[in-house]
Amino acid sequence: MQLPPARLAALNALLDGISRKDLASRVEKQSATYRAGGTSTSIANGLDALAYAVARAPATYAAVRAVFGRVLEVMPDFAPASLLDVGAGPGTASWAAVDLWPRVAVTMLDHNTHLRALAVKLMSNATVLAGDVSGAKPGADLVVASYVLAEFSEQKVAAIAAALWAGAQDMLVLIEPGTPQGFARMRVARAALIEIGAHVAAPCTHDNVCPISGDDWCHFSQRLSRSRDHMIAKDARVPFEDERYAYVAVTREVVAKGARIIKPVVETKPGITLPLCDASGSRNEFIARRDKETFKRARKMEWGDLI
Repeated sequence: MQLPPARLAALNALLDGISRKDLASRVEKQSATYRAGGTSTSIANGLDALAYAVARAPATYAAVRAVFGRVLEVMPDFAPASLLDVGAGPGTASWAAVDLWPRVAVTMLDHNTHLRALAVKLMSNATVLAGDVSGAKPGADLVVASYVLAEFSEQKVAAIAAALWAGAQDMLVLIEPGTPQGFARMRVARAALIEIGAHVAAPCTHDNVCPISGDDWCHFSQRLSRSRDHMIAKDARVPFEDERYAYVAVTREVVAKGARIIKPVVETKPGITLPLCDASGSRNEFIARRDKETFKRARKMEWGDLI
């Protein structure tokens, strides 16, 4: 997966004449700030915002686009007329939405002046407003907050999720890094949303208590292609990246059924093991190689797939 050609072209146009060495230096400083618990307030000017977009937009887009694809698996007729992208940054989640629903009316919300200015340049037909996840915001058919909740303590997540849900006329999608901390926030948000009447569309196929326990965590992975500028900005040596993410998509109707593959599929000489989660809990389902037809179908299944 890679950025849509139109967005990539717009981003490349803004890079004309910009020192790649300077961009890489800014990316490294931003990464150090985030690792130390900092937020997007460290983006202090237009070049900082551009460096952030070059480094993070491809992976964020890939994760959001993958999540939207999972939503459409269980709700193929879902076609929001309006989108609110909360904590939008340069608008990456909005790009993924427009890619799938070209007619959706986009409103982006972000507290950082420089990220908002960049968002306007990269999607001129969107409405871009000042604001953040905890303030007043307009409603929309689809509300998305991607890679936003990490800036808040886990204790605040339930209240924030409820406030976002209040403005979601059809669906709310929350996405975080695929770390134990990111999953912990998703689990808190999921429980709070179910308690106030939301139904999980993905990744879970049920509204029961999450069965994941102990040191385990539920997350997924999406591979994306790296452009030359992306590789330079991140000092990368390989032309691809695997973005790990955790997410929850909730809606106002019961839709999800079946089981989800929640970890990498394991194939051995005797057969294939599918790590599954459904209404009955999480389990490993083994399919023997001698069961040829079922085994053949199982070999096509991947981490994150819905069965």
